[in-house]
Amino acid sequence: MGLKNTIFLALVATLIAKEALAAQHVVGGNQGWDQSTDFKSWTSGQTFKVGDKLVFKYSSLHSVVELGSESAYKNCDISSPVQSLSTGNDVVKLDKPGTRYFTCGTLGHCSQGMKVKISTVKGNALSPASSPSLSPSLSPSSSSPSLSPAVFFFFFFSYNY
Repeated sequence: MGLKNTIFLALVATLIAKEALAAQHVVGGNQGWDQSTDFKSWTSGQTFKVGDKLVFKYSSLHSVVELGSESAYKNCDISSPVQSLSTGNDVVKLDKPGTRYFTCGTLGHCSQGMKVKISTVKGNALSPASSPSLSPSLSPSSSSPSLSPAVFFFFFFSYNY
């Protein structure tokens, strides 16, 4: 294999590994995006990093509204949303550090506590200092690494040269 191919494969492997090791956080864990979930408790056990993804799983009784400010979050003001989602299986990528606010768009649900504040920190899964150690208690419902189809491309591509 030539030097150019080796460099290309190293670059692709690095990009794939970064994406493949990003965590997917199912919002609310086993209970999902639901009124019965204690979102403050759920977030207290999570670390959200740039590159991670939030997965909102919910029934047709709910939706996901991203709010633009802490004031809108505190007051349950959904009149100027950043985005509104309603598929029942929505994925939101955490693409920069900072705080994001989400609530349910169904009347009354926000005021009943169906809202979550997500604080995203710098760092990525490739940085050993920022990676939590895996323990047997880690379950797919809280957060887990996601595997990208690109990983399979990498192995296929590398074995065919």
